[in-house]
Amino acid sequence: MCLAVPGRILSIAEADGVPMADVDFGGVRKSVCLQYVPDASVGEYVVVHVGFAIQLLDERSAQETLANFEKMGLIEEEFGEVPR
Repeated sequence: MCLAVPGRILSIAEADGVPMADVDFGGVRKSVCLQYVPDASVGEYVVVHVGFAIQLLDERSAQETLANFEKMGLIEEEFGEVPR
């Protein structure tokens, strides 16, 4: 299953002319492309699907979604890791 998962941007850098971010998904960190949300900034939440941030999301909604995903075991299923 491929979910669109909310995550918090920790840092932003450019790689080969493409805006990339280090994003925290409730304890799991991944590199994410910001090409579709170029105005995103550090500390904001984005919805990520297959490695691409596809929209911005408010913090409350992001936290609720992450908590529900974790309860259902979907974070581990999506990322193959358990948040620590």
